[in-house]
Amino acid sequence: MDAVGDTRTTQGGEASASTRVVLADDDVLLREGIASLLGRSGFEVVGQAEDASQLLALVSERRPDLAIVDIRMPPTQTDEGLRAARTIRDRHPQISIAVLSAYVEVEPAMELLAGGRGIGYMLKSRVTDVTEFIETLQRLIRGGSVVDPSLVQELVAAQRRDDPLGILTPRERDVLALMAQGLSNVGIARELWVAEGTVEKHVHSILTKLPLGDTNDDHRRVLAVLAYLDAR
Repeated sequence: MDAVGDTRTTQGGEASASTRVVLADDDVLLREGIASLLGRSGFEVVGQAEDASQLLALVSERRPDLAIVDIRMPPTQTDEGLRAARTIRDRHPQISIAVLSAYVEVEPAMELLAGGRGIGYMLKSRVTDVTEFIETLQRLIRGGSVVDPSLVQELVAAQRRDDPLGILTPRERDVLALMAQGLSNVGIARELWVAEGTVEKHVHSILTKLPLGDTNDDHRRVLAVLAYLDAR
């Protein structure tokens, strides 16, 4: 997804101190590890929570730029984080949200993307790749929508007879898969080793072929990704 203007990153790509983050995870070691990583990468961690209620209170009080939320937290260890993320988006739509999960869960990812820009679904294993993790958070802060590549691979592998994306060419499917990962047109061009203009033509074709409604191109990209996720 194309990123909108971002004044909260430095010229070198590192987050500035004004990029405020709240963390929520009941695993204190993982939470402290992420907090330390973010601090070294230029983010300002303004609060940590171990459950959804603490998270919502911190978000209301500290008004961060980004909330990083575990999808499963006390007391039931089911979807507390997901429900908290929905509440944050409803109450504070300007806050970007990164939901972390230990497992590939399709439905939560689709629900999150339906919430609009600045929302990401990532596996916790991605945190071990520091550069990729930080770049993903920066993409979210700039307004992108990010789906973990492991989820994308699973969706690509799962075919359905009445595939609504059957109208797309194989190359257009490749472009749409990379859109689902949050890549901009420039990033897609680099990944596929083609010119940016070629990617723009493919994106235009995708948005034209799919029944996405009459809205702006940024939102149509999100709708196209949702159509992709639903065609699993």
